[in-house]
Amino acid sequence: MRRGSIWLAVAVIALSALHLATPWSIMALDPEVRQLLFVELRLPRTVLVAGYGATLGVTGAALQALFANPLASPDVTGSSGGAALGAVLGGYWLGLTEPLALAACGAAGALLALGALLAFAGRRADTATLLLAGIGISLACGAATSLALALAPSPFAFYDAFDWLMGSFVDRSLGQAAAALIPATLAAALLLRRGRALDLLALGEDVAASLGHRPRRLGIEVVALSAIAIGACVAVCGAIGFVGLIAPFLGRRLSAGHPGRAMVPSGLAGSVLLLIADLATRSLDRPVPIGVVTALAGTPLFLWLVIHQRRGLTP
Repeated sequence: MRRGSIWLAVAVIALSALHLATPWSIMALDPEVRQLLFVELRLPRTVLVAGYGATLGVTGAALQALFANPLASPDVTGSSGGAALGAVLGGYWLGLTEPLALAACGAAGALLALGALLAFAGRRADTATLLLAGIGISLACGAATSLALALAPSPFAFYDAFDWLMGSFVDRSLGQAAAALIPATLAAALLLRRGRALDLLALGEDVAASLGHRPRRLGIEVVALSAIAIGACVAVCGAIGFVGLIAPFLGRRLSAGHPGRAMVPSGLAGSVLLLIADLATRSLDRPVPIGVVTALAGTPLFLWLVIHQRRGLTP
């Protein structure tokens, strides 16, 4: 592991400990109450924040390697929006309440969104095509999600889903954490095993094929595994934007530009970013959805990347 990744791992451990311990006022409570709050409220939140951030980083790096485009993050490609739509349909229309079932619905929605992106834009789409296709899919998923909530049998569907749609880690249980992170961890581990193949794919499909890899099969595997990881997390915690864009941007700096090798530092960077964002939201006087914080931080970088890509394409 490179020195940068080691420092990121240390930062994840330190921030996780800080996230678990703050606010410090809990230390003045009765030991039994303090233990209950730690186990039932704080531990699931800390584990989910760190795990979701790592998932966004790894999947973002994998999708960017596959599409050969630094803008191919989970939110830009529409996979987060598709996962949210799948979870809403499963929860409010199919009556599914088990976290694992909702995670499966989220994964199915993300898979459909990424499949649509591949069908419309292609795997080696230019920046403009990727952005237009991704934004179109995201808008369609967002509109369908709003329609599904408006027409849901429950009249309180919009109110119930508002915080979740903006991203929330409040009042999540260990069962929900397991339902989100077990599938996400397994999918991320399988993505990491394909790191060398993604590095070779960056040299061209012919090079990858000559060394025993199947580019088409690799693309399907990356899309399916990314959908499982993102869908499971979104179904439990909602869609959180821009972490899957910023973390791979940092990860590539620590991997000498190797897209497949960037997945590990990207995952660590995603954990660091989301832990910092959640600590920031908890320090505010009024509750602010974490998705708002990540969007405020990520939008300038996204615009800079768009301008950079545009300049690179200008003759």
